[in-house]
Amino acid sequence: MKHIYLFVTIFSLLVLTACAPGGGSSAGGSANDTNSGKEVLDFWYIDAGEKEMVYQEAVQRFEEKHPDVEVKMLRGSNDAYKQKLAVAMSGGNPPDVFHSWGGGWLNQFVEQDQVLDITEVIETERFNELALSNATFNDKVYGVPLSLSLDLVFYNTEIFDEYGLTPPDTYDEWVEIIATLNDNDVIPIALANQTKWPGAYYLMNFASRIGGPQLFEEAFHREGKGFDDAAYVKAGKYIQEMVNMDAFNPGFNGVPYDEGQGRQLLYSGQAAMMDITTAFVNNVRAEAPEFEEKLDFFVFPTVEGGEGSQKDIGAATGPVWSVSAQSENPDLATELLQELSSQETAEAYSNRTGSMTAIKGVEPEDELINRMYQIVQEANHLQMPYDQTLPPELAEFHKDTTQALFGLSMTPEEAAEQMETKAAEELNLE
Repeated sequence: MKHIYLFVTIFSLLVLTACAPGGGSSAGGSANDTNSGKEVLDFWYIDAGEKEMVYQEAVQRFEEKHPDVEVKMLRGSNDAYKQKLAVAMSGGNPPDVFHSWGGGWLNQFVEQDQVLDITEVIETERFNELALSNATFNDKVYGVPLSLSLDLVFYNTEIFDEYGLTPPDTYDEWVEIIATLNDNDVIPIALANQTKWPGAYYLMNFASRIGGPQLFEEAFHREGKGFDDAAYVKAGKYIQEMVNMDAFNPGFNGVPYDEGQGRQLLYSGQAAMMDITTAFVNNVRAEAPEFEEKLDFFVFPTVEGGEGSQKDIGAATGPVWSVSAQSENPDLATELLQELSSQETAEAYSNRTGSMTAIKGVEPEDELINRMYQIVQEANHLQMPYDQTLPPELAEFHKDTTQALFGLSMTPEEAAEQMETKAAEELNLE
């Protein structure tokens, strides 16, 4: 986004954690600042644990092919990483290869000519077309997606069985489930909405179910319906209806997501459901592996009279690997990007981390993840999160207004009108 520099704070200077195999590195070191005399590539990412190990192995394969090159890996937490990369980009000292989520977050740097066009050097047919499109702008590819996740409603099968409940296909059926759970002193849905994006999935899903997947595309590209369309107003009304029927845990707008308080409500049996990305499976396996025996999921329900279906799926990409346009070794950096998205990397990523990948032909061995994979294969549309697709300022405004809907401090009409006004200011698309 053109105003990104105005939002950089002193917290952008937070130091990220350095990891093997390349060791520590200050941000964006020059291509030759190593005592070994080797060329240096800086690689920044955010994932820890088994995912990080998969990246390390990809880097080792790359270094074996290029013994005269050293890759310095640098990992940071989500928010600190975003701020640090913005500083590095604006300061002319970015990493050679970096993590993004595609969409508007990546496009802000593309518009500043900070990202290398890799259209001619990658095999686009290797990637899920809808996932790759999230890093494609003006018909040019600026990143390759390794991961593809879905937005699903996870639930506790033990609780559902206890009260004779079955996964809903429609909103009306969901309402009946919520009422039954409330009658039995079970929190229907866990929501940790302090960071705003978890609640934003509800607006996205309801809008898609009501107005169809084309609704957002028209509003985003300023071609047809806007963010003040009746479908967005109705989506806000559904959200507030759920709040008023006590569908969520008390104080949900003040509960942080990363600390895991919302997830603990599911693990402990206090809550029955949570609408969240498939990364939740990895959380379960790391935090409460015994809970997986009770874990299942369903796709966000349809609404009566709506134009969308359960084959219109909320999805997200990340990591999306990109190369800095300022890299002193763009060819080597592009080769590293290709190794980080190779078939070998994708298979290890899928089979060892309980994740799906955007690389075609990699079918998860894990039974639970394979069921999610089949949903992707049958999907009509994959909707990337609004806050990752919209320009950063508008994305933040979207999250603010949606959180206000959940807090009942703004009417659906006010939220839709304000969102449309802001979009008209920010989306100066040609």
